[in-house]
Amino acid sequence: MPENEIRLGKLTRREFREAHRTGRFSSAIIPTGALEQHLEHLAMEHDTASACHIAEKVAKRLYPQVVVCAPLMVGVSEHHMAHKGTISIKVSSFLSVLFDTIESLARHGVRNILILNGHAGNTGPIESTLRQWLLGFQHTSREVNLQFCSYWDLLDEGFTRQHVDTRSVPGHATEFETAFALAANPENVRLDAVAGQDVEGPAEATAEKGRALVEESVRRVTEFVSEMIDGRIQAEAMKHG
Repeated sequence: MPENEIRLGKLTRREFREAHRTGRFSSAIIPTGALEQHLEHLAMEHDTASACHIAEKVAKRLYPQVVVCAPLMVGVSEHHMAHKGTISIKVSSFLSVLFDTIESLARHGVRNILILNGHAGNTGPIESTLRQWLLGFQHTSREVNLQFCSYWDLLDEGFTRQHVDTRSVPGHATEFETAFALAANPENVRLDAVAGQDVEGPAEATAEKGRALVEESVRRVTEFVSEMIDGRIQAEAMKHG
């Protein structure tokens, strides 16, 4: 197996099987994002790229406990379809693919699963369905500690106030997301188009701010997953099961 490989898609079946048999990869992160317009200056993959960036950094810090599943690259983005290039998936389709991904991991014995979200449009559909999924797992022989969060939800408000002048967190392609991209995926930022946007904030973004936001996001998500692994964070269905 390639040294410290944490991406499920890069592993062979033997590598995953033998790793899991020896107690590794007992937990997984599923990044969810979107392929949608991000104004004139950010690449459409931003939400997915940001969730993947954090997921991979977290898994490397917790190696060999966590594997990163293939991301759901298209999300619920109907509200951006007025802008050409956006791809949106129906809520029912999105949830079906997400659930099947979760169930597949559970059937292979992955006990802790975090849905790590990078697109606000996915939040409502997932939150409204999560408890139903948990109750369904409760009635099977599979105990699954399934959790969901958008990475910015774990950031302390005081911290973001120190690093985001316009106070919009995460905003849509405004200061927070632009700074994050400048630090994590600078190739996704069109510097010549940052100024003159029809929203406040992108011009205030810097890579320095972004590095602070990325590092704190990785730290907080690492803590969250660690607490899932050691049992301090459990799904409600498991607590009362």
